[in-house]
Formats: sequence, structure tokens, C-alpha cells
Amino acid sequence: MESAIDETRAPIFGDRPSSDVVVRLRTQEGRDDWLYCHSEILRAKSKYFDDRLSENWPTVQILDSRHCVEVYCQESDVDCHVNLIRLFYVKKSDLSDDMRLGIRNALGILRVAVELSCPLIVFACISYIEAVPWEESEEEEILKSIPRMGPQAEPILARLQPVNPIAVRRVFVSAIRFATSSPPLPMKDIKSTAQEQLEYMLTEDDDAPILTADDEIRAEVKDCVQKLLFRFSHVIEASISDMESSATSKGGKMQLFLSHLLDLAWACQILIKLDLIKDFVIKWMELSEQMLHAVKQTSLQSAPEYTEISFKVAEIASKVLEPIGYGTVILPTAQRLHMVKLWLPFIRITKPLLDSSSACVEEENSEAFHVDDELWQTLESAFVSIILALPSEYQAEILTEWLANEHVHYPDLTEAFEVWCYRTKVTRRKLTAVGEINSNISIRDL
Repeated sequence: MESAIDETRAPIFGDRPSSDVVVRLRTQEGRDDWLYCHSEILRAKSKYFDDRLSENWPTVQILDSRHCVEVYCQESDVDCHVNLIRLFYVKKSDLSDDMRLGIRNALGILRVAVELSCPLIVFACISYIEAVPWEESEEEEILKSIPRMGPQAEPILARLQPVNPIAVRRVFVSAIRFATSSPPLPMKDIKSTAQEQLEYMLTEDDDAPILTADDEIRAEVKDCVQKLLFRFSHVIEASISDMESSATSKGGKMQLFLSHLLDLAWACQILIKLDLIKDFVIKWMELSEQMLHAVKQTSLQSAPEYTEISFKVAEIASKVLEPIGYGTVILPTAQRLHMVKLWLPFIRITKPLLDSSSACVEEENSEAFHVDDELWQTLESAFVSIILALPSEYQAEILTEWLANEHVHYPDLTEAFEVWCYRTKVTRRKLTAVGEINSNISIRDL
């Protein structure tokens, strides 16, 4: 290409009287656009035009008393060619300002600039696309287009390159510490985002999880949740001991109570993904009695947060009782019996309250509060499973109380009742048969 032109006296794009070249853009559809240009500009900015206008080019076309360069392109690329040649006439120092054409236009110009060997415009397009934000649809188009343009366009893809695993771990650790740190309420939205992204990082969907949780990551999660539970235990104690607080102080404590419950409900999801729920279940069991006392106290104070607090407590209880019921977490008989006697009454009175609140919300066409039926089904199944794994005398005690209770319709322990009746009826016969077999074995041993 020729040396750079003097930009202080540069000609104007499309100025026919001073032009000495016609760039003729032609398409298969019959489009034929004439652009009046200047050879010094074209040759300085594009190796393609420099070759076409050199003395070494085998054929020279003359059109309108000017050199003619025919360029064949797709109909969709005509505007990109026009914009590219227009940019030839822009001062180098002003290129960055003139590149504000949008991602799609910049991609089109970049593609043509690569084809026509225009290094200055290629650099300007790459710098623009690399620096500005992309929408998802634009990102998809970039991923399709850029790899075909060779190494010179690779800087554009820097933000999409896989991250070093060490960097991913650092982000995860920082995020889990923040998400479980109970930050002030004004930072609630940031905390919620951190929690959502942590769950996304560990989720396997169409793509593999961003992070594979090894022993170090699991230990970090476990430690963060234990600290959260420790702080929650202090919140419970404060709620119980502060009966005489002002209404403003009580409202703040209830918000803090609810905030911790929201964090714990989310933490359960992470612990289940990482198979770390056992320690949480044990700690929750230790806190249960005090916590239910604190929840009851909020109802006596008619706190507006009571309904949502009850919902979150029931939600976390379902995540605790389910692994106990299905044997994922193994607890002694006394502890399992204690959990049933403690949580069964709470769930009985909480379901009508939440059902009533959900009905009011539906009447008002609001989405502020909704309880999924799956929560109640999970709790009911968990109670049935736990009860059926208890000694029969404890089953009888629980079923007696259930049949006499006004909330007999939920949880529905019919399945447990049927199994208990069957077992009670056939147990003597089965045990007698087993005893006879054992006696025969003993006699033969003699």
C-alpha cells in the first residue's frame, strides 16, 4: 500500500468532481451501486484496493472517465462495504468515535475489512467490539463470526474464554462467604444474586457445573453454613429474651429472624447438592425447640412477618425431615421420636394459616406469597416414613393422638395407620413362626 495520506487535505467521500475511481458494488440480484472515491485513500487504507489500482493488475476498467473497481458481494453486505469505504475517509484519531454503529454493524464492517485487507479498520472494529457490552443474541453472532476471521480477531473472544480453575474457586469461596454472612438488609439484593449464582455454578444442566466440589470446597461450604447457624442461634435467643422491647425493635428483630431463615433455606439447597445435609439436620434438631418457641412468640406479638416466618420454618423443616424419613441421615430412635412430637403439631397449625394467606393473595391477584402443594406432600410423606420406622408402641401413641386431633386431615397419617394395623395383626404369627424356627435350630445344634 502507499504511504499514509495527508489528513489535513483529505478528499471527501462521494465527491464526484475530485474523484478518480469508481468502486462499483454489484450483487447477484442485480444491484449496482457506484461509489465515487479517491485512489490515494483506497490504496492507503486497503491492500485489496492497492493491488487492484496498481500497474501490475492485468486489466484496467474505465468508467465515467475514471478507474473502475468492481466488487461483488452479497446483498446483505452492500451497506457494510459502503460503511467501510466511508470509514477510509475518517481521520485515524476520530475512528473510535465513528465506530459507534452497534455490534452487528461493526461485525459486518469487520468481516468486509478482513476480506479487503484493511488493517486500520480491522483494529478499530476489534477495539470497539471488545470494549462494549453485548446482548445475548449479539454474543451468539460474535461466536459464529469471529473464529472465521483468524488470530487477529481473537482478542474479541477474551471475555468468553474458560476461566482458570483457581480463579473460579476464588470467586466461589468469596461468594459463599458473602452469601452466608448475613449482610445488612440494604445489601439483600446483592446477597440474593450471589446465592442464585452459587447454585447455578454447582448445577448440571445442558452444561457441566462451573465448579467441581472437592473436599476443600465442601469444607468451606460446611464452615460457612455452621457460622450461619451459630448466628441464627443467637438471633433465636435474642427473640425469646426480648419480650419487653419496643414495637420498632421487635420489628427489626423479626426482619433479622426472617433474613436468617431465608439464608438457611437457600443453604439447604447447596448442602443437598454437595451431600452435606447431615450436620445441618443435627444442628437444626438441636435448635428446634427454642426456634418454635420464638416463632410462637411472634404470633403472640401479631408480628406482620409471622406468616412468612412460619412458611420458611416449614420449608426448612421439610428439607430436614425428608432425609431423616428416607434414611439419608441416620438418627437414634429417641431423636426421631422427638422430631415427630415437636414438628407434627407445628405443621398441623401452620398449614391452615398459610393456605388462608395464599387464598387471600390469589383473590388480590398478587404473587407476593404462594405456597406450593409439594411442600405439604413432602412433609406428609416424611412424617409417615419416620413414624413407620419407630417402634410399634411409639407408633400407637402418635396414631392415637392423631385420630383424636381436630387437624386429623393433615398431615394425613392414613398410610401409617394401615401399616401399623397390618403389622400389629400379623406380627404375633410371624414372630411365633420365627421362634419355632429358632427353637428347631437350637435343638439340632444340641
